[in-house]
Amino acid sequence: MTVIAAQALELALEGVRYETEGHTLLHGVDLTARPGETVGVVGPNGSGKTTLLRCVYGTLRPTAGRVLLDGADAGALTVKDRARRVAVVPQEASGTFGLTVREVVAMGRSPHKRFWEQDGPDDVRRVAEALETVGAGAFAARRFDELSGGERQRALVARALVQDPGLLALDEPTNHLDIRYQLEILGLVRALPATGLLVLHDLNLAAAFCDRLYVLDGGRVVASGPPAGVLTEELLAEVYGVRTRIGVHPDTGAPNIVYLHSAGATRPRPPGTRTGG
Repeated sequence: MTVIAAQALELALEGVRYETEGHTLLHGVDLTARPGETVGVVGPNGSGKTTLLRCVYGTLRPTAGRVLLDGADAGALTVKDRARRVAVVPQEASGTFGLTVREVVAMGRSPHKRFWEQDGPDDVRRVAEALETVGAGAFAARRFDELSGGERQRALVARALVQDPGLLALDEPTNHLDIRYQLEILGLVRALPATGLLVLHDLNLAAAFCDRLYVLDGGRVVASGPPAGVLTEELLAEVYGVRTRIGVHPDTGAPNIVYLHSAGATRPRPPGTRTGG
């Protein structure tokens, strides 16, 4: 199946800070994603991952610092110009009530058309290809709001594909997906010519599919680099508060994390054991 072609762009965050209601959620974050790279943003809940992603695709404006797309200040772009460069897969979709899956996916063509312009044969072809690519062709005629969480996620990835972006920004793209589609969606993102910026909770998936990782904690970058250099037992204990054993995956060569227990917790008993009394 053919996937949508795009020219990858370079993303750079320079000292991005974001404050709201007296709280600082991002503290001068620097981040780079080179053309064609797949870069992961990881960290515990509340570390600023989604806030960072929203600053990248424009629903939030940084309090300080800049987001650069191929060297151009993203804050100076119109909404439509930015949407031609950056496509997003959010955790939740809005503005889709009553629409079919095919109609939701077709919304991704809007940045490339005039307001009154109807879908042409090329738009129809791109939508059909994207639906088949993510395994959503079978339910293209169903209403989006009637889908399961995993089906919705696949449809949102398809919508991003037809947007033909230079940068694909995904917030937990494997959320609600079973293992097969987790692997297929991340494999697809990695194979695209577009640059990928992914927020992920699953560190083993991040290690397997990302070229480089940025670890956020309290709105600050505390580590960055290739997964093998970033995902250490010491860092995971400090940032996540868990004990781990990290080996090498026998097939991919990526770091493979085995979680033991919380760094401050009592070691769990094996099944079937009993305490005295």
